[in-house]
Amino acid sequence: MPRLSSLLLLVVLCLLYSEGTRERRVSNVTDPKCPPRKRNMAALTGQTCQRPCERRGCAKSRTCVCDGECGMSCIQSGLSCPWPVTFENAEANLAQDSSRFGGFMEVMCNPGFRMANGQEAATSRCQGDGRWSFTAPCEDALNHSSLCKPPPEIENGFHEDGPYKTGNEVHYWCDYGYQLKGPDTLLCQENQEWSPVTPACQPVYCSRPANVAEATLVAVHQSEYPVGTVIYYLCNKDFYLDGSNRVVCQENGTWSQLPYCRARCPILAKRSRIIYQKHKLWFYEIPEGLVHHGESVTFFCRSQNKTCSFRAESQCFDGQLELPDCYDEPTYLQYYLFPKRVVSEIPTC
Repeated sequence: MPRLSSLLLLVVLCLLYSEGTRERRVSNVTDPKCPPRKRNMAALTGQTCQRPCERRGCAKSRTCVCDGECGMSCIQSGLSCPWPVTFENAEANLAQDSSRFGGFMEVMCNPGFRMANGQEAATSRCQGDGRWSFTAPCEDALNHSSLCKPPPEIENGFHEDGPYKTGNEVHYWCDYGYQLKGPDTLLCQENQEWSPVTPACQPVYCSRPANVAEATLVAVHQSEYPVGTVIYYLCNKDFYLDGSNRVVCQENGTWSQLPYCRARCPILAKRSRIIYQKHKLWFYEIPEGLVHHGESVTFFCRSQNKTCSFRAESQCFDGQLELPDCYDEPTYLQYYLFPKRVVSEIPTC
């Protein structure tokens, strides 16, 4: 019996592992037909986007599926939207027998009412945030003489929803990597036509990145780079990278902050010891007598009565390590004839 119990436990554990592996695998499935993630557009319709999952997997309780304008997202398993739903001047019916995620309902205006675009019916989708997608309200058909048709769609961009009443404006935005050319709004005019100039979304590019002194650029050489392109800078030997080596082409067509390659600093105190990396050393005890950019060096200065010494710190900056004003370099005779009287060797104050 103990062996049988152990065998059953092993089988259960294997099944649980297999199920967990299957769920994680499903979480990472992507749909090539799913539109790219447009968080701004989703927000305009009142949708809250869930965590994206095109690059990273989802938790076990969630699945990676397409969620409309939000793109591939981690959606709670078994998610449903509220039902039944009531609308003013309209009736709602499920297109299927379920109100679960991805299902649709049809909103039909009552007789004598229409939506802002002139339609009498529209469909609404159960979204990943657990809410039905927005549909325009049904209004008195007699008021539709003051409405424009839906404004023109633009490639690589989108506009806000109606109602499209005379005198109202609609705003346009571009997708990531594109910038608007032309007006960012259109006006619904009294003749029920939109103002004539429709904007367009043009791709944004960065020009060739600048050279950084003492650095090598790691990038595919081309005349222009699309938004989101990442390039890298590598400093030459013995130079310190100040900043990020990763530079990105931004939405405004400029590169993010370029780094600097900072030079090492020579130690100018040749006849006095200094403190470097918590050690009291002569300059020749430091490899090549150089310290790195950003490192600090402590020098010894003689007191006014010249009987003791005190410390003064200086920091290396791009090849320059300034000697403190209080520091005096011992003379040749002081260094060789009276080494114990050198400022770094006398008692500290």
